[in-house]
Amino acid sequence: MSYSALAVTAVVAVLVVDLVVYRTRLVTRPIFWATYAIVVVFQLLMNGVLTGLDVVTYDPATIWGPRIAYAPVEDLLFGFAMVTLTLASWAAVNRRANTARRRGFDTDTRRSSTR
Repeated sequence: MSYSALAVTAVVAVLVVDLVVYRTRLVTRPIFWATYAIVVVFQLLMNGVLTGLDVVTYDPATIWGPRIAYAPVEDLLFGFAMVTLTLASWAAVNRRANTARRRGFDTDTRRSSTR
């Protein structure tokens, strides 16, 4: 499977997880897109450095071809998938903890033995 196909597959899988599995619907919220815009700026900066200095190289046969800040556009898709999955997972875990707390279940963790 090519890098491009993997990138598209990752985006589709994360959208399914966000919208269907976790039902957090992060991608439907304007605040998500405002936050993601900040992430993209730094992603492009780091991609530019890493690919511009040839720390990371890509086989031209496995990518679509267009590049932004020296990196293939597929990197933006992988970045989107990674950030969205992390935020959706965090939101889902927090929602479950808040639901348990409202229902009266103890959600506190054990104290650390290093204190």
